[in-house]
Parts: sequence; C-alpha cells; structure tokens
Amino acid sequence: MTRDELRSKLVELKLDTRGVKDVMKKRLKSYYKQQKLKQSVAVGEPTNAYYDFICVVDFEATCEEDNPIDFKHEIIEFPVVIINTHTLEIEDSFQEYVKPEVNTQLSDFCVKLTGITQKMVDEADPFPAVLRRVVLWLQERELGTKYKYAILTDGSWDMSKFLDIQCRLNRIRHPQFAKKWINIRKSYGNFYKVPRSQTKLSSMLDKLGLKYEGRPHSGLDDSRNIARIALRMLQDGCQLRVNERMHTGKLVTVPGTASVEGAPPPRMPNKRD
Repeated sequence: MTRDELRSKLVELKLDTRGVKDVMKKRLKSYYKQQKLKQSVAVGEPTNAYYDFICVVDFEATCEEDNPIDFKHEIIEFPVVIINTHTLEIEDSFQEYVKPEVNTQLSDFCVKLTGITQKMVDEADPFPAVLRRVVLWLQERELGTKYKYAILTDGSWDMSKFLDIQCRLNRIRHPQFAKKWINIRKSYGNFYKVPRSQTKLSSMLDKLGLKYEGRPHSGLDDSRNIARIALRMLQDGCQLRVNERMHTGKLVTVPGTASVEGAPPPRMPNKRD
C-alpha cells in the first residue's frame, strides 16, 4: 500500500494517521491483530498489557560540559509519570528537585541545559528524603500490591548509572523496585524495526508524528513526552515489558523469553554496610 492508501485506510478505521509509512503500516497491522483477538476472547477479559501501570522516570543530574571520567553525577530532579495501560492515559505525576551533597554548586552548563537553578536545589531536600516521598507516593497508589506495575526509562542510564551512583553516595542499597525496567529505546527499535540510532527521544517523537511538548531536559517534561511515546506504542499494539535489570551491580539484558513479573512493592532500601 502507498502512504496515501494507508492514510485513507486509517481514516476509515478512525485510527491515528500520524507518523512515517512504516509506523502507519505497523498500526494497521496491529489493529487487525487486536480485532482478531477481540473476536477470540470473551467480553470482559483484561487487556493484553503486561502491567496495570507503567511509571516513567527520567532523572536530571549534575553535569559539566566535559564530564571527567570519574565525575559523580548526582540526581537533582526526580520525576515520575504514571501511565494507565487500561485507559491509555497519563494518570498522575510526581516531581521534586533534589539537593546535591558532593558537587553542591551547579555548573553554568548544567543550569542552562536543565533549567534547574542553584536556588531550586538549595531549597530542596537531599536524595534520601525525596526517595522516601517517592516510595510513599507509589505506595499510596497501591502499586506492587493491588496493581502490577513496571518502571520505564529512556535508555539504560537512569537506573543503571544515575540511580546507582546516587545510592552509593548516600550509602543505601539500590531500591529493589527499580532493579528492573523497560528501556523504551530497545522496545521502540524492536517494535518498529528501526536501528538504535533512530531511538533518541526527538527521533522517536518525530517518527510517530508527534511534537515535543515542554522544555527539553526538564525531567518532568521529558518524562511526559516519553510517556506519550509509550502510550502510542501501546495503542499500536506493542506489549511493553521489562528488558533490562541490575544484577550484582551490573546492567544486564532481560531476554524476551523470561517470565513477566511486575516490580515489587516500593520500599525504602536498606543502608549499605
């Protein structure tokens, strides 16, 4: 089918017509697959999503224009955006700034990049206090107890590097609920069959026919835009699932054949010995 034929068919089926040809083709194929599934299951069956909720996290951290090899990145913004996989909507969000304790003075480069000022972090709490409020916020939404959920990030660094470094600096263990996550770049590349070089946030949005909303490198705005990509992927029939985890302090890939488990109930991590 040509691009115009695809677009006409999508219009006829009242589906989203945005995106490049390959994306529209995948959307149409997924629609027919979903229709077939609907015909084969009883009314009232749950959706085919692996999780009830997906928590999108995109940290902002201290940085220099040319980071030294041994530079200790400290988290200075902790956002969480919750996706409801049943309603396919953003359901809630959390955001707090974090006070760095090692490199307490933000570089001019960092301030310009993130829009986070020295005053914002000076007035914020250190990471353990913010993490405690995140845990409480997730617990109040009954994630890991009543509802199955997973963490989702844009790449590997948020959980495998930024969070891991921060926990070591604060002498606390890596939180159990954040040891496995969905790397949306991998999921996007595999689902839409595009090379890893085309899975940057801006590229993913562009290929889906979406525009970035907000301020780039704002943790909360980045998280919301990542959530929009995840929602579009779910609408197109992608079954997002955990594909990376931390094991003995190292990043490893979770194979697609692994059993699907939700993240454990959120808890504050123990202190390191």
